[in-house]
Amino acid sequence: MNQNSKTNDDTIDLKELFFSLIAQWKVIALCVILSLICALLYLRITPETYSTDAMILVEDGKSAASAALLGQLGSLAGSAGQKSPADAEIEILNSRLILGQVIKSLNLNINIKDNQDGLFHRLISQDKTKLIYNTNSVTFEKNQTSFSIKQFEIPEYYLDKPLTLSFINQNQFSLSYKDNIIFQGSLNQLNIKSDTKGLWKIKISSQSSFKQSFTLTKLALPTAVKAFQANYAIGERGKMTGVIGLSYSGHDKEQITQVLNNVLAVYHAQNIERKSLESKQTLGFLDKQLPELKQQLEESEIKFNKFREQYNTVDVTQESELMLKQNIELEKMKIELKQKQAEFSAKYTPDHPLMAEINAQLSSLDKKSNELSQAIKRLPETQRLYLQLYRDVKVNTELYTSLLNSYQQLKISKAGEIGNVRIIDTAVEPVKPIKPRKLIVLILSIFVGGFIGVFIALLRNILRTGIKDSAQIENELDLPVYATVPRSPIQESRVQLLKKKKSIPILAVKNSEDVAIESLRSIRTTIHFALANAKNNIITISGPAPEIGKSFISTNLAAIFAQGNKRVLLIDADLRRGYLHKYFDREVSPGLTELLSSKNSLEQVITKTEVTNLDFMARGKNLGNPSEMLSSKAFSDLLEQLSQQYDHIIMDTPPVLAVTDGIIISQFAGVNLIVARYAKTQIKELELTIARFEQAGTKVNGVILNDIQSIAGSTNYNYAYAYTSHKDD
Repeated sequence: MNQNSKTNDDTIDLKELFFSLIAQWKVIALCVILSLICALLYLRITPETYSTDAMILVEDGKSAASAALLGQLGSLAGSAGQKSPADAEIEILNSRLILGQVIKSLNLNINIKDNQDGLFHRLISQDKTKLIYNTNSVTFEKNQTSFSIKQFEIPEYYLDKPLTLSFINQNQFSLSYKDNIIFQGSLNQLNIKSDTKGLWKIKISSQSSFKQSFTLTKLALPTAVKAFQANYAIGERGKMTGVIGLSYSGHDKEQITQVLNNVLAVYHAQNIERKSLESKQTLGFLDKQLPELKQQLEESEIKFNKFREQYNTVDVTQESELMLKQNIELEKMKIELKQKQAEFSAKYTPDHPLMAEINAQLSSLDKKSNELSQAIKRLPETQRLYLQLYRDVKVNTELYTSLLNSYQQLKISKAGEIGNVRIIDTAVEPVKPIKPRKLIVLILSIFVGGFIGVFIALLRNILRTGIKDSAQIENELDLPVYATVPRSPIQESRVQLLKKKKSIPILAVKNSEDVAIESLRSIRTTIHFALANAKNNIITISGPAPEIGKSFISTNLAAIFAQGNKRVLLIDADLRRGYLHKYFDREVSPGLTELLSSKNSLEQVITKTEVTNLDFMARGKNLGNPSEMLSSKAFSDLLEQLSQQYDHIIMDTPPVLAVTDGIIISQFAGVNLIVARYAKTQIKELELTIARFEQAGTKVNGVILNDIQSIAGSTNYNYAYAYTSHKDD
């Protein structure tokens, strides 16, 4: 062969790769169909998921006075790495403070699962189940029947544990854990029970009895929050905008809308409460102080009036007047500091510097007040008593009036408190589901199926490391390739249908125009010239391993020779596993083994076939010593005798690398042909096979490359015709 026929193993033939994919279109189509079926099953068993959203605006908490004072400096400070006002609110919206209240108010910590609602049941059933959560109960609906859980308080030990609910009858139910009944109660009434695990309070209402059981799970707060957050998303819209977007997804449109709106309501109420906490704390202090001051004021007025009636009016000297004013101012300062102390206690701990400063000021005022009291005691008795009573009335009047004004202002402030968040968009019921997206799933399934099919086809092509080019045999083994036989789709389908039956059709008889038969027909002249220089007219068809098509080649080659007006005898020389008898619809015996063991005569083992001029000899029963029979003188004499009676004798032999029978038979033949299967037979196997023949002193005349794929192997197929066409008769 010339150098142009050599293949380069380092290059990839894209044309051959493309044709190999086309040749395996059935595999790719099957993968696409299976992928589509999986997609349809997924769409069938997967419930539709909806999503609803809402929007909140977080306003800057700074006052207008602060903004006016800062001016442009405020904007510069804000741009220098200042956090968005929405960051803290996002964490609050994601906290147990908010989500815990929503979960508790809507009973989202109670899960109900129908034990019949498996994948297979969802696949074949049209039943629709629904869970309805509200503030009073959790309701399970199915086929116009329902039951409601109106109260479900269980011991902490059973939190997050699946409890099996069974309806004993129309009036009784039971709860089981790990197949043990742990609670029994009556329907439509509150059941209270206490055991070693804790207290049970359960009320289940139902007007009908369910035959199937249900799995109830009461979730602990951390578990319920985690499950809630799996369907809950929150984030700031844009950068430093203060606008927060919320979304919640689920299978029930009404429920997810209700849940998200409940989150907004709880958060908004919490925000207002947090903003009015200072006013609330101060009002609590004033609510306690005002009645006491009012009572003190009334008592001091009564005492002062009695004193004046008893001693008439006494003028207060200048020194006494000064002491009185100082005392009043000190008392007013003390009550103001106490008011500030109540306000700051809502923000700071007692160890905070501001709280410590207020406490120090109060201590200082108490000290000055004590000093002033000592100075008053040094006044004359009548003047001192008058001054004390007058001071009490004056101080109590001033304090009561001041605190009453503050109380009214705080009441107005608390009533007008709106917080620093504004709900822009509330949740509305969605119209279309967000998943599964049916069209996208189907399109993706086609692409995935196609990708898997192509991958499998390429993998099969890669794993087929056998001979894929006749030139490889000629270059590496220096043997002529007599023919490359394309794969016959007709024969392949018939073999699959009839392999388990007795009969296999002969392709050369049923479809003589098939491309595989045309390829075999083209080597008749080549074999004719090979026989001209051979010692006899016996042709052996051998191969390195099973399932490479030796029987197919032997049978159809014999039929082709017979159709050319040659007397042909086909012998099944595979005494172990030969099945040529299936091509002629006959039994294994009597055959060659019976003839060699003298159990039957030659006329009894040779049968006529439906093909004119073609006789057949089956292998016979396996007697356990095939190698000894084939190497016996009786077999040699038999072949010599038959060689005189027929123009061609074709023998199908066992695999050479499996047993030695093929090598023994080849010693009696004039022409030895080896069959190799495309993409399956390794070049190393052929080398070992030829080495076996050479060790026995037998010559291999040529190779037949079988089962060439008609598309991917079109180059090899054309090459075979180019090699043999000039010898074709």
